[in-house]
Amino acid sequence: MNESALPISELRREYVGGGLERDALAPDPMDQFRAWFDQARAADLLEPNAMTLATADRSGRVTARTVLLKAFDHRGFVFFTNYGSRKAVQIAENPQVALLFTWLPLERQVEITGPAEKISSAESLAYFASRPFGSRLGAWVSQQSRVIPSRKVLEMKFEEMKRKFANGEVPLPDFWGGFRVTPQTVEFWQGSPSRLHDRFLYTRTSSGDWKIERISP
Repeated sequence: MNESALPISELRREYVGGGLERDALAPDPMDQFRAWFDQARAADLLEPNAMTLATADRSGRVTARTVLLKAFDHRGFVFFTNYGSRKAVQIAENPQVALLFTWLPLERQVEITGPAEKISSAESLAYFASRPFGSRLGAWVSQQSRVIPSRKVLEMKFEEMKRKFANGEVPLPDFWGGFRVTPQTVEFWQGSPSRLHDRFLYTRTSSGDWKIERISP
């Protein structure tokens, strides 16, 4: 039977890739993430840096969307956005967020939780200056998450910004920049047969070290 004709309840895939053992893990989750991220890039996956960002407002209402990871190191994971966007407003109300990388062709996912905070203006400027001209203009054009009457409004604003910054020098908007998520937990998930998946959870301790535990699938 064609897969598209199957009932949703019958859609399934057996994960047959290699498992994940405690001895194979790096002591620091950022080193382990780098190893997996490099493998995702080497596998030529579409947008390996795409991640789901979940945020919640002060009432606990959760929203999620896909954003792009633009930098990471032992301090955390960095993404960029309009500071007036819904995600940024929610982070201001409740800085605790979750990130999820899903690399299905590798039968892997990574979940990160921790607080998000704005990066420095210098860091935001350095990244903004590296963006293509059109993307820099787009940051000025879009009042992200605001209601607009039509796409035509965006197109007209874009043309206006093209004229305004025709010399190619586009300044960093004061309403746009980066956030860094400082990980408190990082979970590595590897698909395994019979749904007996391998999951390892790194938790930051009060001393700043990392505790690693295998958790049930």
